[in-house]
Amino acid sequence: MSLDPKTRRVVSGVSVALLTLTVPFVGASSASVHPQARHMSTVPARSGSPTSTVDHVANFYGAYVDVLHDTGHNSLANSLRHQYLTAGLRKSLAQWESAHHRDGVLRSKAVPSAWKVTYQDSGMGHCWTVVRLTWRDARHRTHHSYLTVQSDVASRDISGIEVGSAR
Repeated sequence: MSLDPKTRRVVSGVSVALLTLTVPFVGASSASVHPQARHMSTVPARSGSPTSTVDHVANFYGAYVDVLHDTGHNSLANSLRHQYLTAGLRKSLAQWESAHHRDGVLRSKAVPSAWKVTYQDSGMGHCWTVVRLTWRDARHRTHHSYLTVQSDVASRDISGIEVGSAR
């Protein structure tokens, strides 16, 4: 069967496209595929921006919870507080912690198993986010606590932490 040159180019292009789609999979069994690649669609993506006030809060809570979970309250946890919290908040947290004998950033003696930060509102040079902390008790039941976190938009530093509710 003889094809005109234009049809031959189209058929060749389709053949090449199909070949490039199938070649990587030829001879690949499910055992040879990277284990994480099979679950890529279920893995949550993480992203952020150094200029986002909400991301700044999320970065702080992520790092702070990780440090407390891994090594407890130490110089790294204090360094994170110094980097992300205003001097005024650090002072008020020290007073709060002295009176309540709990971590003022988490409002708890324990370390949560997870955290989530959600934008709430902004105005007058401030941004408010809600931090949802996930806790697991001895029976592995899950419950949540919520913090309302105020940040200064200009510096992105956290300037207030209050017990809040889900919004």
